[in-house]
Amino acid sequence: MLGNSASIFGNTIALAQKAMDMLWVKQEAISNNLSNVDTPGYKRKQVSFEEAFRKRLQAAGGSDGSTSMRDAISGANYTVTSRDDSARVDENNVNADVENTEMTRTWLHYYYLTYSANADIKRLQTAIKGQ
Repeated sequence: MLGNSASIFGNTIALAQKAMDMLWVKQEAISNNLSNVDTPGYKRKQVSFEEAFRKRLQAAGGSDGSTSMRDAISGANYTVTSRDDSARVDENNVNADVENTEMTRTWLHYYYLTYSANADIKRLQTAIKGQ
């Protein structure tokens, strides 16, 4: 899926696509956490990908070919973790305020990536039209 779009648009569209896919997973985990805020014994799920994604991209950026960058983008993945600690009597460790803040942060990040990808496509459309 990334192969054709990466060759036409470069790495920026592929990078945005992969990051948006991972943000979507993160948003689903946050929604699930909020849905279970009152479920006794439920443990908060956390999706992380930013640091591992950044390290893969930095490692690929040090090489001379764009193929390794595309491999780094397509091979990046996320991790889902859960902590067992809880300060509540019902052993649930979801804090609705924290989850709502993370949901907003994730939405803003997703919106920015959408805006960025659309801007790249509009620039290409302008170049194609010759305007």
